[in-house]
Amino acid sequence: MRPFLENIPWDKGSSVAMLNRRLDEEIPFQWHHHPEYELTLTLNSRGQRFIGDHVGEYEDCDLVLVGPNLPHTWASREAIGEGPHVALVIWFHPDWASRVVDGFVEFAALGDLMTRGGRGLEFSPAFGRELRSSFEAFFVASPAERLVLLMGILDRLARDTGAQPLASQPVRQDGLLESRERIDRVLTYVHTHYERSIPLPELAEVAALSVSSLHRMFRKYTQGTVVDYISALRIGDACARLSGTEQPIAHIADQVGYGALANFNRQFKAAKGMTPREYRAKFRQAH
Repeated sequence: MRPFLENIPWDKGSSVAMLNRRLDEEIPFQWHHHPEYELTLTLNSRGQRFIGDHVGEYEDCDLVLVGPNLPHTWASREAIGEGPHVALVIWFHPDWASRVVDGFVEFAALGDLMTRGGRGLEFSPAFGRELRSSFEAFFVASPAERLVLLMGILDRLARDTGAQPLASQPVRQDGLLESRERIDRVLTYVHTHYERSIPLPELAEVAALSVSSLHRMFRKYTQGTVVDYISALRIGDACARLSGTEQPIAHIADQVGYGALANFNRQFKAAKGMTPREYRAKFRQAH
């Protein structure tokens, strides 16, 4: 699978872009990024969500803000009810958001929302349900009405102090297109092969760089090491499986790339402060 820079379809008569995506079969894994912020409300679907180095489970009324150039995708496991998987997607430019913040004192709180959104933000399903009618109205409104509705939605989101960050770091926005394409190739390769050992020379070949240059590039764009990034992906996938499936823990350890159960238990506890068994029990108790 090739990574790609998604070109958002813009209407010259609108400050924002949108897509009412309806898929009968599934939401496929399509690892991509774009320079715009993305606000997505996913309906009638459950599966896994990938935002940067975050891997998590999503359900109906999943509401997420994705930062500029932060790689992301959703991959459905099943539809929840009758009808298609639905993704109501709204895009807007960072410079548009900056002009709103700078031009209207009433929307000063949006600045903090945009900063936090650089890592991706997950809002609660209850919050997604509350805003569902506003999203649906947005998609049938005139351009001027859409702008008013979006400002109301963003204002609500800015006031939600319970939103959870997703990726460990935002994406750096500087750098040449060639470097951006290299890191995209590397991240896509890591996201599609992290369940097995990936030797650094193999990953360096994907990037067409030396191992030392790969280290420097990876740290520049992710503020971390390859090993740490892969570990975060594996633990994130394990969390999604522990909370969303009945798979045995030993099976989960093997599926996310840990050949030894003891090593998986040790790495999981170091990352989450509890064992996989304790994590599953805590999730079940909470839900």
